[in-house]
Amino acid sequence: QVQLVESGGGLVQAGGSLRLSCARLGRTFGIYGMGWFRQAPGKEREFVAAISWSGETTDYADSVKGRFIISRDNAKNTVYLQMNSLKPEDTAVYYCAAADGVQYVVSTTALYDYWGQGTQVTVSS
Repeated sequence: QVQLVESGGGLVQAGGSLRLSCARLGRTFGIYGMGWFRQAPGKEREFVAAISWSGETTDYADSVKGRFIISRDNAKNTVYLQMNSLKPEDTAVYYCAAADGVQYVVSTTALYDYWGQGTQVTVSS
């Protein structure tokens, strides 16, 4: 079984930065496409960023392009989301997700097999 554990959320002022981490525990062998999603109160969960197994290919939502960077360290079974120039509209619970056996970038919620418990990010104006 695969377990995803996020960390790094918190409260930050607009214009600030945060770095989220997602550790993949349990069955650590295998190939996984990884992604970050977020859900604000009263809204549906939305795609934020995704990265291929090799780390060579990434994809971002238009709302975060140029501000967020997704990366991964397969030796540590960890994926990161560096969030810069944060805005109040970035406030949400951020979720890490893993797509089992997928080498490429996945931006669709339904294609992910495992999800973390989420970490709260709050950006004050």
